[in-house]
Amino acid sequence: MFSMPPLKTLARHKSHAGPAMNWLKERKQFVKALLSNPAAVGAVAPSSAALAAAITESIQPRAGKVLELGCGTGVFTREMLRKGIAPSSLVLVEQDSEMSSSLRSQFPEAAVLQVPAQELSRDSHPELHGISAAICGLPLRNMSGAHHHKLLTAVFEAMPPGGSMHFFTYGVKCPISARVLEDCGLYARRVRFVPMNLPPASVYSLSRLP
Repeated sequence: MFSMPPLKTLARHKSHAGPAMNWLKERKQFVKALLSNPAAVGAVAPSSAALAAAITESIQPRAGKVLELGCGTGVFTREMLRKGIAPSSLVLVEQDSEMSSSLRSQFPEAAVLQVPAQELSRDSHPELHGISAAICGLPLRNMSGAHHHKLLTAVFEAMPPGGSMHFFTYGVKCPISARVLEDCGLYARRVRFVPMNLPPASVYSLSRLP
């Protein structure tokens, strides 16, 4: 005779299924975005936990408002929440419609902007006011120097003098040219190499020139 498994067993199976379903859903979103716009995604797999830890290393729980550019499936966002950043302190920028909708569902207290990062401005996006730090998951190697300039100008105009932006690249050198850095009054330095990522990645920090 067929009998129903105990409720505790069902609950345990459900709890195990939840993370697995979320993992599959995120991979599906990632692959869909990759196929529809490979240049905008610029990766062959979502960022690893090791890269998320490295790129958010300098973000402190009481850092104030944090801007995240190119959030994707929310790997870096969840790492900041794990570190103690308040969801209401996050400004998340993601131009892909399905991913931005998922971010709103995952992080209802955060401000989610569905806009190309290079089109950000304090005039059009008041959410940028009060930003104290920024991290960037955008494929900067796939963007032009003009887009770099517009993006960095908007980000650093919104941050106080000591503010910095961390980003990663799969390349062997900084993807932002020396000319753009000089024009924006910034300097870049590599702070981490993350071999446990697909592909391996380097994390850079951008700050204003002294």
